[in-house]
Amino acid sequence: MGNPKSEDPEVLDREGLQRITGLSSGRSALIVAVLCYINLLNYMDRFTVAGVLPDIEQFFDIGDGSSGLIQTVFISSYMVLAPVFGYLGDRYNRKYLMCGGIAFWSLVTLGSSFIPKERFWLLLLTRGLVGVGEASYSTIAPTLIADLFVADQRSRMLSVFYFAIPVGSGLGYIAGSKVKDVAGDWHWALRVTPGLGVLAVVLLFLVVREPPRGAVERHSDSPPLNPTSWWADLRALARNPSFILSLGFTAVAFVTGSLALWAPAFLLRSRVVLGETPPCLPGDSCSSSDSLIFGLITCLTGVLGVGLGVEISRRLRRSNPRADPLVCAAGLLGSAPFLFLSLASARGSIVATYIFIFIGETLLSMNWAIVADILLYVVIPTRRSTAEAFQIVLSHLLGDAGSPYLIGLISDRLRRGWPPSFLSEFRALQFSLMLCAFVGALGGAAFLGTAVFIEGDRRRAQLHVQGLLFEAGPADDRIVVPQRGRSTRVPVSSVLI
Repeated sequence: MGNPKSEDPEVLDREGLQRITGLSSGRSALIVAVLCYINLLNYMDRFTVAGVLPDIEQFFDIGDGSSGLIQTVFISSYMVLAPVFGYLGDRYNRKYLMCGGIAFWSLVTLGSSFIPKERFWLLLLTRGLVGVGEASYSTIAPTLIADLFVADQRSRMLSVFYFAIPVGSGLGYIAGSKVKDVAGDWHWALRVTPGLGVLAVVLLFLVVREPPRGAVERHSDSPPLNPTSWWADLRALARNPSFILSLGFTAVAFVTGSLALWAPAFLLRSRVVLGETPPCLPGDSCSSSDSLIFGLITCLTGVLGVGLGVEISRRLRRSNPRADPLVCAAGLLGSAPFLFLSLASARGSIVATYIFIFIGETLLSMNWAIVADILLYVVIPTRRSTAEAFQIVLSHLLGDAGSPYLIGLISDRLRRGWPPSFLSEFRALQFSLMLCAFVGALGGAAFLGTAVFIEGDRRRAQLHVQGLLFEAGPADDRIVVPQRGRSTRVPVSSVLI
């Protein structure tokens, strides 16, 4: 076999991709556009609730702890179902799985807008069921992009795909607050995305075609990859240090989940304390521009951060193969002090708070597309949906599944020890949100660990896809390398080093 490091994977041109996938470059780009639209819609729906959260609290007469539970229930359902759709996505038609999930999600979201005020538990149930649709999509869509493009083309398409996350999140705040203002009723904010979801299902069915798994990464003379058992997939992922340590993305999920739900409410309380806005009293509609402003900031910082992260990483890769995890680490470590400053300055200046939020969210958003790219090139194609699923489970389990509820719970506990006032409500939420800065720094440290292992794990996946490396059984720590017509067992280190 010679020295495997000298054999770089073949990078296909436009004609080569079309020959293997059976899709023209225009059709592939159109498929990515449809997937981006659905990704935008998913995040728009997710954060519409945050845009009208003060009104939901007034309508159902609930506190911060119960408000945080709305997002926690959704994320918990989402992460529990992600492995199920990850397993199915590695073995069955991904297009039809997404169509069914999105249709179900649209129906449940529409139903949640008709819940009476005495049935808060029913709102929690419907938000949990929304997780079914999102799990069916989020675990599968990136693997379709991975099977349509390679190398820098894939990185660019993933960056476009992940632009939809911050933009959709921002549109969720904007749509939620503006539809409520126009209709005079926050329930109508939840009725926008179901109609758009119907269009998404139609586009999926008519435009998207299923590309062969992993074909664009194999040499033409190498055998196709066959799925292994679910337990074998889990064992391989558990022994992949780059995959495990890239779960530093958990910190991104923790911080974004907390800010997504609580930032507009925190900014409203800050304005009340500063005397710029009247307090939100029972029976009144909560009037504030903060959901709109925060939504616009989320859109802008997301586009800027994702694009900046991908471009910096692409340029650094030419001289440093560890560029991807290092850029992720820099983004998280850099965002932590700015998020802390945004909270600390809220008592004195709302303008300073917005400036620090802008810088902090821009640095935080540098991670989105890069983390997805890392997962796709250190994991072989037949395990990618499963890897996406377990990244979702672990990052949400330790991240935004519990962070909104945890922040609300800490806020409620702090308020109990202080005299009731608008200032105590503000201070309680301010101190609880400071936890985000600490968690962000921990995530940055995890990505520094990823940088240590990224080269070896990427090379291992490349050799496996090209048919130059085969895994041995679970009891054998060595691998099988074809050598001149026969197989020879050698230690992993002799192949990778």
